Amino acid sequence: MIDFSYEQLKQRITELEQELQLYKNFVKELPFPVEFTDHSLGMKLKKKRGKIAPTIHSLSASRETGTYLQLDINLDSDLPFEKIETFLAPILDFVPHHIVFVDGNGIITLCNLQAANDMGVNRDSVIGKHIRDLVKLPDELIVTLKSIEMNEPIYNQEVLDRYYGIINTRMIRNEDGSIKRVISMFQSLNLMKETEKLAVAGRIAAGIAHEIRNPLTTVRGYLQFLKSDLPDRIVSLIDQLLIPELDRANSIITDFLNIAKPADIKMEKIQINQFIQEELGMLLQSEGLLHNVDIRFNLDERLTDYDVEADKNQLLQVFLNLFRNAVEAKVKKTMNVSISSKLHNNIVQIQFCDDGPGIPPTIIDHIFDPFFSTKETGTGLGLSLSHKIIELHKGTMKVQSSECGTCFFIELPIVKARLS
Repeated sequence: MIDFSYEQLKQRITELEQELQLYKNFVKELPFPVEFTDHSLGMKLKKKRGKIAPTIHSLSASRETGTYLQLDINLDSDLPFEKIETFLAPILDFVPHHIVFVDGNGIITLCNLQAANDMGVNRDSVIGKHIRDLVKLPDELIVTLKSIEMNEPIYNQEVLDRYYGIINTRMIRNEDGSIKRVISMFQSLNLMKETEKLAVAGRIAAGIAHEIRNPLTTVRGYLQFLKSDLPDRIVSLIDQLLIPELDRANSIITDFLNIAKPADIKMEKIQINQFIQEELGMLLQSEGLLHNVDIRFNLDERLTDYDVEADKNQLLQVFLNLFRNAVEAKVKKTMNVSISSKLHNNIVQIQFCDDGPGIPPTIIDHIFDPFFSTKETGTGLGLSLSHKIIELHKGTMKVQSSECGTCFFIELPIVKARLS
């Protein structure tokens, strides 16, 4: 019994020595100064910058109790910058501007979600690639590379290419003065431009509502009142032409006001695949039968675990507008329409594509403008209203087109992951 207790004691001493050595090795590997005071033990451990081994000091008698830890971390020299970027990445994902870190050769080391989403790439896939692979521009037009070439930061430079906005760059340098990182922040002004455009539209709409809608209502009322005293041929003219045209004018005013003024939307959490497949699918399938349109769905199964917040009726209006535009542009006897969904970063991407004749490049930049239409009987408000609805859902709506067809790209944020 005594021998067993002795062997057990030896084993415990060995374990304690190994544990102590582990702590010593850990402190030696710390790349920054540290000071740890334990008043209850009456001891202080201190490691200075540039030293491997720490020193341990006894403390004079004191009534203090507890412990105190002090770290002296120099972010430039004590931590690998990659660790700092890993820490910053999820924080910068909340910034609504493009933030990109590159090294002295233009290689991307950090890219926030806003930049990745707007460029249509997977954020993780661009890390380690050249910045030209992200922005898809010639090197001479990339302001970040210009900052590297000049070896100095750039302040509030206006960008006038397809990424309209303001860009700033800042430098982080190594101890020898060479470039460690160039930090670029790009603030898009496209939304501001659209906001100004809508503000003008709102003022015009207010004038239209007061100066035209009331007289139209008055004229319509008098036409209804006078019908009983007029010949049948005049009554027929009123019923079949005059009143319908007045109602059409009033409808145009209503649509324009919906674009210019914030709509009253009723948000609810919906499962987007279920909405597309069932509610939207049921509506469009019946429309497709009437117009010889074959509708197909390609939905990302991963989205069954996520919700988006939306007004179902308004989303239905958006897709119905897209469908009717496609049908009106149809030149072949039949048409194919595909609707797909995809989970990308923290958003839902929805594509609505047709195989129609496409939109000419000369007008594609204006299709979301109020009153822009290539149809003789069109008001040019359907796509403007659809674009406005998606904006009210905190999303984006873009278009690409060729002779083989047209695709509308809608992005909506994910608001909740469903519990399995």
